[in-house]
Amino acid sequence: MSLLNEIKAPVEDHIREFEKKFRDSMRSKVPLLDRITAYLVKRKGKQIRPLFVFLTAKTHGQVNDSTYRAASLIELLHTATLIHDDVVDDSNERRGFFSLNALWKNKISVLIGDFLLSKGLLLSLDNNDFDLLRIVADATREMSEGELLQIEKARRLDISEDIYFEIIRKKTASLIASCCACGAASAGADQETIKKYHRFGELTGIAFQIKDDLFDYSKSMDTGKPNGIDIKEKKMTLPLIFLLTNASWLDKRRIINIVKNHNDNPAKVNALIKEVYEKGGIAYAEKKMFEYRDAALELLSEFPDNISRSSLEKLVIFTTERKY
Repeated sequence: MSLLNEIKAPVEDHIREFEKKFRDSMRSKVPLLDRITAYLVKRKGKQIRPLFVFLTAKTHGQVNDSTYRAASLIELLHTATLIHDDVVDDSNERRGFFSLNALWKNKISVLIGDFLLSKGLLLSLDNNDFDLLRIVADATREMSEGELLQIEKARRLDISEDIYFEIIRKKTASLIASCCACGAASAGADQETIKKYHRFGELTGIAFQIKDDLFDYSKSMDTGKPNGIDIKEKKMTLPLIFLLTNASWLDKRRIINIVKNHNDNPAKVNALIKEVYEKGGIAYAEKKMFEYRDAALELLSEFPDNISRSSLEKLVIFTTERKY
């Protein structure tokens, strides 16, 4: 049994039932829409977000109809934002599959994103899930703000460590935080407890994103060399920010020049990655990742001790030790 299957065990039946309900929530009377949404459902990933929702609900209380709707709402809104992201980034691939805009072009992709967004809103409004809608709407706003903040800062490559953490808190951590907050809310938690679960998700989400950033410096299975995709795309992540923060004025200029003007030169990108390693950028990023992970685990220890909490602990550790 893989670690992820072991983590899912307490809520495995709920995840299976959720997948069926989620498919139903995407149905429409328009054949083109049904073809596209069927394609989307087939491309589902590791189901990490629904897992956070169900495990949090079961840690605090019991899974109920509201929990299923919470998981569906998050998946609908998140899928909508991913589709719109692919259009904005002109990306032709998502998780090893063709993106929607690669197959059906931008106009249809934007409309599908809007359709999923409206489906999520109606799912909540039809069931008076106003508390869940507020949590997820706040996360969607923060994700947009984080993306815009990153775009604004990327033009000048002047991202400080504080700004980096603000960006990833909004872009990535806010969604995992909303999963945990919605799970707790669906199980009848009070506002103070919901805030604690939200903070737990936020800390976990930050650790998760730092791990993602570190993958860019690990060796590719195909080439045996680091990917360096973030550098090629002029994205300033924590290992590189650490290098810049601790560099002399001249070295800063040289590093920024490589990222700005030579990011398509494999030799220069690989040399920069090597420098990040040698100057302690990777070690520093790993240290920060474990700090956030440990803070999440410490907060989790305040919640009811049961099999679902144990799975949540394993899920937090999985986010920082995963190989993909």
